[in-house]
Amino acid sequence: MKTFIQKLGKSLMGPLSIIVAAGLLLGLASTLQNPMIFGNSLANVEIVNTFISLVNTLSGGLFGLLPILFCMSVAMGMSKEDKEIATFASIIGFVLFHTTIRFFLNLKGINADTTSIDYLVKSGMDILQATQQSAVYETVFGIFTYRMGIFGGIIVGLWSAMIHNKFHETQLPTAFSFFSGKRFVPIMMVVTIPLLAGGMYFVWPLFNMLIEAFGNLLAVAGAFGTFIYGFLERLLIPTGLHHILNQLIRFTPIGGSAMIDGEQVSGALNIFNQLLMSSNPDMDVMRQATRFLTQGTHPFMVFGLPAACFAMYQTALPKNKQKVKGMLLAAGLTSFFTGITEPIEFAFFFISPLLWLFHAFMAGLSFLLNTLLGVCIGNAGGGLVDLMLFGVLRGPETKWIINVVIGIAYAVIYYLVFKWAIVKFNIKTPGREDEEDEINMVDEITELGSAIMAALGGKENIVEIDNCISRLRLILKDTSKVDEAALKGTGSLGLIKINEENIQVVYGAKVEKAAAELKRAVKANV
Repeated sequence: MKTFIQKLGKSLMGPLSIIVAAGLLLGLASTLQNPMIFGNSLANVEIVNTFISLVNTLSGGLFGLLPILFCMSVAMGMSKEDKEIATFASIIGFVLFHTTIRFFLNLKGINADTTSIDYLVKSGMDILQATQQSAVYETVFGIFTYRMGIFGGIIVGLWSAMIHNKFHETQLPTAFSFFSGKRFVPIMMVVTIPLLAGGMYFVWPLFNMLIEAFGNLLAVAGAFGTFIYGFLERLLIPTGLHHILNQLIRFTPIGGSAMIDGEQVSGALNIFNQLLMSSNPDMDVMRQATRFLTQGTHPFMVFGLPAACFAMYQTALPKNKQKVKGMLLAAGLTSFFTGITEPIEFAFFFISPLLWLFHAFMAGLSFLLNTLLGVCIGNAGGGLVDLMLFGVLRGPETKWIINVVIGIAYAVIYYLVFKWAIVKFNIKTPGREDEEDEINMVDEITELGSAIMAALGGKENIVEIDNCISRLRLILKDTSKVDEAALKGTGSLGLIKINEENIQVVYGAKVEKAAAELKRAVKANV
């Protein structure tokens, strides 16, 4: 189960980089049409209006692809090998899944016409009831179906990976050998997907009620609900479960629902992006969405954690300061500009539960304060780029200056608390290791892959190599063979042993290079 959850969390991150990039373009387009910044000077400039229309059109189309993007990403991430076949099969499965649900809905006379608001009002419902009933359904790629959003994609993606892992090596009798192996997977998808869709036809209404109940619970909790989210999101980082929590908040009704331009939109990030495409967005609705987005992360990502890095540098042993200066500076700048925080967090998470809890509490408090003070800054990055584009450049209505003031206070608090705690409890943050724990860094880049491979117990101990935005995600035959000190020598900032076979090694922004070098080293030793 731990392995499954870890792989699922990583798989759900697949579409995020595309969505964040589209969000940045939307932010730029929104800034260009903001009269508080440019007045009316750009209102009649044809090339600007054309650019804004193009960005809105492309982004809207991309957001409409979210369910199938998640489907493909999950199928790819959860399959063991021949991932492209699983991804191909998942597209077939996605279309047939919703087609089957449409078939069952039609049997009961439920279609786009009978669920329209006008039809329901004429049938005796009031506007509110009709709107709620109509919102249960949607059209996906021209297929009328339940409004399942990314859940539909995740369900089909998991099913595709399961079918693929089970049947991709199946050999049929000689007469049918053409359909064996990889070709058998899409066939089994066609055969089995109606069973999954038939089950979901009955189960989804109940599951949807649970999702909405959880979302309503967060709504009732108000600002305190944002504290719970922020606290848990940081607390869960070592487990990888924060990815799942993030995506549920960003793309499902748990993060809120709103009616925008006559269309039901669910998920905090979806609502924010949809409003960015409007020339006159409802700021009250936008604030309800952004309370779960980056406004809560800027104070500790842009200000607090870089200050913690400075505190760790200040408290390093004099002889080690030059050794850790580059690492801590790089980690601090990465958090400052991009919002990628794990290189810093793994420098203290496991050696000091006290600082871990402090950091999680401060994260929750940041979300709470920004919500109570009416800040309105969105997107999903969290670094300076998001703060500038979705805060400063969108004008004072975002109350970005409050966000910055909170951030400056966070910088002071993080610096003082980290410096005090490290000295008081002799916490072994970078540069404070005992002499016997000192690490000899691998200097030659050409040796990096071989060094990581050796530290993992050799080629014969490595089963699977993968990575996310900051960690190597590995399946080994035996994690007890891992040499943690040797891994630190390759630039690792920490490791997480999930169980006897699964391990994650944190490299931060250098993870892509570490993964590529390791894969090359393994292939070279075949």
